[in-house]
Amino acid sequence: MRIAAVAAPFDRDLDADLERIAKTVTAARAEGATLVAFPEAALGGYLSDLDGDAPPPPALKVDGPEIAELVRLAGDTVVVAGFCEDGGGRWYNSAVAVGAGRVLGLHRKVHQPLSEDATYAAGSSFAAFDTPAGRMGMLICYDKAFPEAARSLALDGAEIITCVSAWPSARTNPAPDLAEDRWTRRFDLFDRARALENQVVWVSANQSGDFGSLRFVASAKVVDPGGEVLATTGVAEGVALADVDVPAAVHAARRYMGHLRDRRPHAYASS
Repeated sequence: MRIAAVAAPFDRDLDADLERIAKTVTAARAEGATLVAFPEAALGGYLSDLDGDAPPPPALKVDGPEIAELVRLAGDTVVVAGFCEDGGGRWYNSAVAVGAGRVLGLHRKVHQPLSEDATYAAGSSFAAFDTPAGRMGMLICYDKAFPEAARSLALDGAEIITCVSAWPSARTNPAPDLAEDRWTRRFDLFDRARALENQVVWVSANQSGDFGSLRFVASAKVVDPGGEVLATTGVAEGVALADVDVPAAVHAARRYMGHLRDRRPHAYASS
């Protein structure tokens, strides 16, 4: 299976966002991609002012016309994208997976950094779901910093975890070269660690470019169950494409050193 992880800029212009998604999906499908992951807030852009003074992204219904258009654009390809969800009186920072003519899964971001809670309500769960690309779970950005989040998805049978982000460079003392920025290193470290500790295929999409005061680190990538980066965009806009036999890769990683199998939950302190 060929997997595509996207690093690209998205903003408040929904028509332009959908046009960018359409072009990227078409190109990735022509390259044989079965799964294409777009960043957090790909529909409508991220929070341009984390202090809450700027207009928020447009809030979209899961059963609304924008997600319906995403379903249409996806066709038989599994597409993951982030958006601001109108949850009926509350807004959520959400990610949706679509394909095969329908919505396949929805995740509401649980962990909220940097005053996101001034705009969004927090999600409350992690659940895997079946897709034509395999059993998958989704995380959003800061969720990846919490090992329990990815572990919950792996224990629920996810062999692919797709994490969509709007991960910026450091806000204090940022490095002139994004590749040397400490937040870029953290982003990459989390991706590799979560893949390795859960022995899953990890698909990481991220915003690129600037938005308000934020400078995003890009670094979209596909990581194998051994924590090895199979493809990456580096700190630039682009698409990371990698070929992975997901069931075979997961089986090979877990055959002898099975991190889920060898757990000893009784020895771990409860939360």
